[in-house]
Amino acid sequence: MIFLQETCGAELESVRRGLGGSWHTAFRAYSERDAAGRTAPVRCDTPGAGTAGFAILSAYPLSSVTAVASQQPTVGVRRGILCATVTAHELRVCTAHLSPRHSDAAHPAWEFRNDQLKALAHAADARRTVYGGDLNVNPPGSRNPFSWVWPSGPYTDQRECDQPSASSRAGRDTHVSGHKFDYLFTGLPRVRCSVRDTGTSDHYALLLRVRTG
Repeated sequence: MIFLQETCGAELESVRRGLGGSWHTAFRAYSERDAAGRTAPVRCDTPGAGTAGFAILSAYPLSSVTAVASQQPTVGVRRGILCATVTAHELRVCTAHLSPRHSDAAHPAWEFRNDQLKALAHAADARRTVYGGDLNVNPPGSRNPFSWVWPSGPYTDQRECDQPSASSRAGRDTHVSGHKFDYLFTGLPRVRCSVRDTGTSDHYALLLRVRTG
């Protein structure tokens, strides 16, 4: 199971075909809304790569694929939350790409991450779930003035991939800037968490292994 952000639809489909017929994808494109209220999908820069968006790539069939509603910028890029069920493991998975600060060109002071995090946690409010992605916010704590955007479920009802203890909100950096922006939460027993620099992105890959049996 792979959660992807800032991927290209055509390239994702090419990767899926290369992996074989047993692999499946769920993809949603980013959209951009202008000041006149017109909305258009965001295109990838590479010719023929299709639209840019976020996705789930799975070695098992996906069902009940759902785009989760959440507040989005009135003018600017709209990201989102995408959930699906992996029936083979009775597992609900949700990937998200949340709005960074100043995402709304018309209202740069508006904050969207609190509503988006709440919507993400609510959509994945079950024990047999894995959810996360690029949340564009640092972990809650005394050094983070935006800790208030975090709802109560993450880190408590579900543990984060790199959370060493119940009381900890620590985690290794997942971005070249020295911040942790990427997360994986689950209510299942965690076996291992790894952070890897793939050399192809300014984000590091976050790898979580859980027990589903």
